[in-house]
Amino acid sequence: MKLTKKSHACVRLEKDGRTLVIDPGGFSEQDAAVGADAILVTHEHPDHFDEGRLRAALEANPAAGIWTLRSVAEQITAAFPGRVHTVGHGDTFTAAGFDVQVHGELHAVIHPDLPRITNVGYLIDGGRVFHPGDALTVPDQPVQTLMLPVMAPWNKISEVIEYVREVKPQRAYDVHDALLTDLARPIYDRQIGALGGTDHQRLTPGASADL
Repeated sequence: MKLTKKSHACVRLEKDGRTLVIDPGGFSEQDAAVGADAILVTHEHPDHFDEGRLRAALEANPAAGIWTLRSVAEQITAAFPGRVHTVGHGDTFTAAGFDVQVHGELHAVIHPDLPRITNVGYLIDGGRVFHPGDALTVPDQPVQTLMLPVMAPWNKISEVIEYVREVKPQRAYDVHDALLTDLARPIYDRQIGALGGTDHQRLTPGASADL
């Protein structure tokens, strides 16, 4: 499996000539989802869900479909009839040849005064990759590669480190990093790498790794 990091929370997975894209939102490239055979969306926030990017992907590939939770599906089903599949915690499905399990139900707390929205994470191919969206969800099975939401309005570095320790992945790659400046990155790299207890890595947008 080939993993390609796109800007912010978006990643592309390629296997056997097919492509799965997760969270092509407003902070990712305009063509982040173009070429996808399947698209997964974790929640409705615009840095993870952008209808224009979804439309570009579905127009480029008439066979492509979208799998997402109800709050997003309700917004786009009319625009993409027959191509949007609603999923929730505990569901399993196959998309573009990838086996997917859905984990989690709620977005992390941003502030107690703000209502929590729904959020799901996607566990790919029996734990080879886990993308939690905007939550610190711990799957009930081992994870090889964790897509780690490293910097967000809803987290702090101590929580990120504890999350890595709890999931215990073989490796962790940063996502949700558009708000993290280059000046601060070495601090995060050093502390997560030293304290997380796993192989912590960072890919620049467009860079890839073989898993």
